[in-house]
Amino acid sequence: MAVLNNFQREQSGVATRMVAALCLTILVTAACMHVSVPAFLPLQDRLIAVARADLLVLFWLAATIGNVARLRFFSATDIAGSASTTGSADISSANAVLQNTLEQVTLAVPIHVALAVLVESSVTLIIALSMLFAVGRLLFWIGYANGARSRAFGFALTFYPSVVGLIIAVVAVVQSSL
Repeated sequence: MAVLNNFQREQSGVATRMVAALCLTILVTAACMHVSVPAFLPLQDRLIAVARADLLVLFWLAATIGNVARLRFFSATDIAGSASTTGSADISSANAVLQNTLEQVTLAVPIHVALAVLVESSVTLIIALSMLFAVGRLLFWIGYANGARSRAFGFALTFYPSVVGLIIAVVAVVQSSL
């Protein structure tokens, strides 16, 4: 019974933090949709803006790769690589953060490009989505070792902005087809 209560408490903590991240994402997105300066830029300028903003996204991928490399370099157990060993707990945790970051980057970057191409007033939104991504990754990384509840807000603050961006891009496609 205690295990079930702990699970339910952890589950409740995760849900609360994910809802909080969703609310923050919606608030930031709504603000960007109303305060888009300059409102309409040529496609070339929007693509330049996305390239600049996504350097922040790519920074987090490079940081997680670098962290795994750093941990391997200083570990006699892990220096041979993952094919040679099962890996220490530190490497296992770092690899999990790296894997999740790679998945998030793979989702975020194409969505940011789609927004730049499909939505003329998207620059402010793309910059905000990239900033939410960066804050989310930092919080995810910091909270990872402390369990699902500790990393949930960071995960959701990385994931939900991409989902919201995807929805906006799909709506733009549908509206242009009408």
